[in-house]
Amino acid sequence: MSALTAFLSLLIEARLGYPDRLFRAIGHPVTWIGAVISCLDRGLNRAADSDAAHRMAGLFALVVIVLVPATIARLTESVLLSLPLGIVAVALLGSALLSQKSLACHVEAVADALDSGGLAAGRKAVSMIVGRDPEKLDEAAVGRAAIESLAENFSDGIVAPALWLGVGGLAGGVAYKAANTADSMIGHRTERHEAFGWAAARFDDLINLPASRMTGLLIVAAAFFIKGADPAEAWRAMRRDARHHRSPNAGWPEAAMAGALGLALAGPRSYGGVLVEGRYMGEGGRTAVTSADIRQALRLYWTADMLLIALFGVIALLIW
Repeated sequence: MSALTAFLSLLIEARLGYPDRLFRAIGHPVTWIGAVISCLDRGLNRAADSDAAHRMAGLFALVVIVLVPATIARLTESVLLSLPLGIVAVALLGSALLSQKSLACHVEAVADALDSGGLAAGRKAVSMIVGRDPEKLDEAAVGRAAIESLAENFSDGIVAPALWLGVGGLAGGVAYKAANTADSMIGHRTERHEAFGWAAARFDDLINLPASRMTGLLIVAAAFFIKGADPAEAWRAMRRDARHHRSPNAGWPEAAMAGALGLALAGPRSYGGVLVEGRYMGEGGRTAVTSADIRQALRLYWTADMLLIALFGVIALLIW
């Protein structure tokens, strides 16, 4: 049932996304989880505590953040699967954990903004999906940021939740999404969260390990089907460059995407006025990225996503 849940959830979300009317009415699971994280951060992350106390408090917070939503999801799934066509209801809930359609829309908006409004519009559009300083980005850097975000979020916004849905059903998908949201909110190396968010950051690195490698392989495979993409270079770049990324996971899809498109992605970037050094993924490729490159990356992304859906479909069929 878990593999079938992942397959149906992917199909539903790719077609429907998460409706805006539903978001306005009840919010989104990530916003609900985010509210819990904010509450725990305010209550447990006390400035006067020692680093050791911060780490223990952060570990306790992570356990609550992951186990409570996952338990609710498991109970809900058990009830629904006892009903006729309950698997469809479970898949509808599971689809809320994925972001295939919204990710593509946000990245395409950057290409559209560059084409219609130039650099200023491109900076505004890309600021919706990346955390780096937009005012320091030229047009090529805007394009690189959009493609990097597409590659990285394909892994942790789509492949990873689908994988954990397939492994652990709705509870597995919810547990992953809760942990990933915790990392995005408190897993930062700032004075406030360096110790408190340590457990969330390390746990997120761990649970994303299989999905990041799988995402890189999906991009390599997709390059075989896209005119102008280079699967051999995608494989070489991934093998050569991924381990040099600051993240143990983000480098795999970024390097594969860079190699497939003949680009140099990542590298130095600025966050909050601070320059962060980094190796290029796809070293030796073009850094002059255009809106046409963003659209080519989107074609590669959708092809890789269709391969992911097909993979879960085959797995579900074989298990059945």
